[in-house]
Amino acid sequence: MSSERLGHRATLGLGGNIGDPVAAMRSALLALDARADCRVSQVSRLYRTPPWGKTDQAWFVNSCALIETALAPEALLEVCLTVERQMKRERIERWGPRTIDIDILTYDDVSQSGGRLEIPHPRMTERGFVLMPLADIAADQVVRGRAVADWLAVADVTGIERTGEDRDWWRESADPT
Repeated sequence: MSSERLGHRATLGLGGNIGDPVAAMRSALLALDARADCRVSQVSRLYRTPPWGKTDQAWFVNSCALIETALAPEALLEVCLTVERQMKRERIERWGPRTIDIDILTYDDVSQSGGRLEIPHPRMTERGFVLMPLADIAADQVVRGRAVADWLAVADVTGIERTGEDRDWWRESADPT
């Protein structure tokens, strides 16, 4: 499907801290990119991040992706949840360990709350582990009246480390290190 027919732009936050999170994020991105109604157009570098919310667990690996899609926001959410389930994601405790997490951060200029999906993601502007990789691919994108780069400038990024410079780490032939 051509980019014009996909029509919508969304940003996704991906992460995990169980097993091989880089392989899990790669599989998730490849699954999304293989769909006729989605195309992964940009992916951030990888970041090693301390746990947030529930801090007595392993560090995470995080990334963000810009996708083009023909799906409505709720349909995109269902696709992301399906990919998580196919990859054996279990939701046991809030902010707990996970093999993969895929969050819809933004969808075009849509702002919606209530229901299953809030856009923009309700806590994204408070989280350095989201803002650092998102700034790699969408630093000028305006979220809640400010550019992502401006949110990042005031975010707590303590302990967050970029693990490499490669933005093609998710492609099957790329080496993430």
